[in-house]
Amino acid sequence: MLTATEWQIVALSLRVGLVAIVMTLPIAFALAWLLARAAFPGKLLVDALVHLPLVVPPVVTGWVLLILFAPSGLIGHWLDRAFGVTVLFRWTGAAIAAGVMALPLMVRAMRLSIEAVDRRFENAARTLGAGRWRVFRTITLPLSLPGVAAGLVLGFARGLGEFGATITFVSNVPGETQTLPLAIYSALQQPGGDALVWRLSVISVALSLAALVASELLVRRAGRGHGGV
Repeated sequence: MLTATEWQIVALSLRVGLVAIVMTLPIAFALAWLLARAAFPGKLLVDALVHLPLVVPPVVTGWVLLILFAPSGLIGHWLDRAFGVTVLFRWTGAAIAAGVMALPLMVRAMRLSIEAVDRRFENAARTLGAGRWRVFRTITLPLSLPGVAAGLVLGFARGLGEFGATITFVSNVPGETQTLPLAIYSALQQPGGDALVWRLSVISVALSLAALVASELLVRRAGRGHGGV
C-alpha cells in the first residue's frame, strides 16, 4: 500500500501529464495539419524542429525552457509583467516540460492519421458545395479522430516518464514538481529507499503500459476505419 505522500506523487504525475497534453493538443494538431497538408518553403526544417526534442538530450530542452521562462527570459518576463506569475519551481512548469517532450510523438501520430484520410471524400464534398470548415468538421476530423486520440494517449505516457527536462527546468520540489520519475530518483539516493523505488516503479510501469496499449488499440481502430471507408 502507498502512503499519503506517495499517493500525492501519483496524483501530481497524473495532473501534470493530463495538463501537458491538454495544453499541447492545439499546437500539436495545428503542426500535424500543417505538415500533412501544406506545402511551403522550409517545411523540412519545421519538421526537424518539431522532432528535435526526441534526439537532443532532455537536459538541453530543460535548459532552453529555463532560459525562456526565467524572470529575465523572453516568456518569463512577459508572464511576470502581465500576470505576476512564474512557472519556475511550480507544477505548471513541470507540465510545460512534459508537453514539450510529448509534442513530437503527438504530432507524428496525428500527422499520420490526417495523411491517411482519403482526399477524394473531401474533394467530393467540396464539389457538392461544402465549405472548407464543413469538410474539415464532418469528414477530415471524424476520420482522423482515432489517430488524434492515440497521439494524446501516447503524449500522456511520454509526459508520465519525463525526467531530464523537468528536473533541469523546475528542479525536484516535493509536493510541487516531484513527479514519479523524480521521486524514484530521490528514493534511489536515500539509504533503504529500495522498497519505495519498487512501489513507485511498478505504478509508473503500469500507467505507462496501460497508456501504450490504449494508444495501440486506437491506432488499430484508425487503420480499420480507414480501410473500411
